[in-house]
This record gives sequence, C-alpha cells and structure tokens, in this order.
Amino acid sequence: MADDADSQARAPGYRTARMEAFSDGVFAIAITLLVLEIAVPAGSEDDLWGALVDQWPSYLAYLVSFATIGAVWFAHTVITEHLDHATSILIRLNLLLLLVVSFLPFPTRLLAEYVEKTDAERVAATVYGINLLLVSALLSVLWRFAVHDHLVSADLADEDVETLRKRLTPGVAGYVALIVLGLFWPVVAVVGYLAIAVYILVPFRAIRNRSADA
Repeated sequence: MADDADSQARAPGYRTARMEAFSDGVFAIAITLLVLEIAVPAGSEDDLWGALVDQWPSYLAYLVSFATIGAVWFAHTVITEHLDHATSILIRLNLLLLLVVSFLPFPTRLLAEYVEKTDAERVAATVYGINLLLVSALLSVLWRFAVHDHLVSADLADEDVETLRKRLTPGVAGYVALIVLGLFWPVVAVVGYLAIAVYILVPFRAIRNRSADA
C-alpha cells in the first residue's frame, strides 16, 4: 500500500538518470572522436615540424568543436540537474540534440581539410555552421520545452530560468549571422563560433552557485 501511495504521489513521467547517463556517453564519444581527425600526411618525416604547423586548420577546428561540445554538455548538465522529471517528448528532443552533436566530427573534418581552398572552404564553413546552429537551436528548444511543460524543479529561482533562456537564445542568432559571414570570411566565422562557445560557458557558474547557496 505504501508503494502504491508513493507511485501516485510521484509526478507522471520518467526519471532523468538514464537520459543523463546516455547523453553523457554520447557527448564523451563525440568529443573524443574529434582528436582522431588530427593527423600529419604520410611521408612528412623530412619536415615533420613544418607538417605539424601546416595542420593549423585541424587544430582550429578541433578547438572550436571541443569548446562547443563542452559548452553544450555543460548547458545540458545544468538543464538536467534542475529537471524534476522527464516526459517522452523531452526524451525525444534530447535524442535529436544528441543526433546533431554526434554528427559534429564530420563537418569538423571537412573544415580541417578544406580551409584555405577557396570555394571549398566556404562550403565546409557553411556545413559546419549549420551543424552548430542545429545544436544550439535544439538545446534552446529542450530548455524551453522543459520550462513550458513544468518539468523544472520548483526550487529553481525564476531569475535562473530567465538567465538560461537569455543565454541560450542569442547563440542561435549568432550562428545565423556567422553562417552568412562565413560565405565571405570562413576563418573569421570559425573564430566567431569559438567565441559563442565561450559565451555559453560563462553564465552557468553563477546559476550553480546560487542554487548551492539556496
């Protein structure tokens, strides 16, 4: 009887533990795969230092993608930490987010290979930017849906809810602007993608500290 009472008292839906664990695994695999795209061409032993320097597009693409996945994982952690429970729709939205995150190593490789190759670098930067735009948009949708469907814990302050919303939304607009910029200056756009990742990383420390103090 006590178990029946507890089941009735618990909010309908799913616990978030398995969703968080699965998500962490996907983030970890995606961020690890990035480094596999860094390599020097065969036969570079005569000028290995020069070959390493020539791989700067790979280092740049790796840094931006690593920072972006790290920022998304951090934001995702903050979101799931404050979820009271999940619904089937939220879990499906989360799977869509993981779909585009796990795809990121491919456009990262394109960017590393085709930067400084005239028209090809514009295509690579555009594909890369679209992937980042989808990641940012789905992360924002995930949070908005959680708030709209009252899946967020009641102890989260309203100002923290608003902070998350404001910080996630500009990333979408920023990616759109940088995709357009990338048609003319691809490398500048890629540096802009890195700036957005850093921007997303910054505010959540304050949110977590306020929650801990409460």
